[in-house]
Amino acid sequence: QVQLVESGGGLVQVGGSLRLSCAASGRTSGTYAMGWFRQAPGKEREFVATINRSGGSIYYADFARGRFTISRDNAKNTVYLQMNSLTPEDTAVYYCAATGILTVRKGEYNYWGQGTQVTVSS
Repeated sequence: QVQLVESGGGLVQVGGSLRLSCAASGRTSGTYAMGWFRQAPGKEREFVATINRSGGSIYYADFARGRFTISRDNAKNTVYLQMNSLTPEDTAVYYCAATGILTVRKGEYNYWGQGTQVTVSS
């Protein structure tokens, strides 16, 4: 089992930044690829970014590339999502998730956090 706890969400103005954190615990939590997803009201959960165990392979959704940065600190069992130039369209609940292989498919993630709300006001 792997437990994931997100933090760092909140209310921010358009153009602002937030840094989300996801603390992992449990057996071999540092051996998983980690991803961030988001879900806006009335919409399906969508892929944001993912990073492999070593941090050497990263993928972003098109809307995230150039604005968001995923990173991880395996010594702290924590993965981060730095979000810049935020727009109201980024308003959503953001989830981190763990998987055995690097993938953008949410169905292949085995463990999920409870989510953290990000609200971007105009």
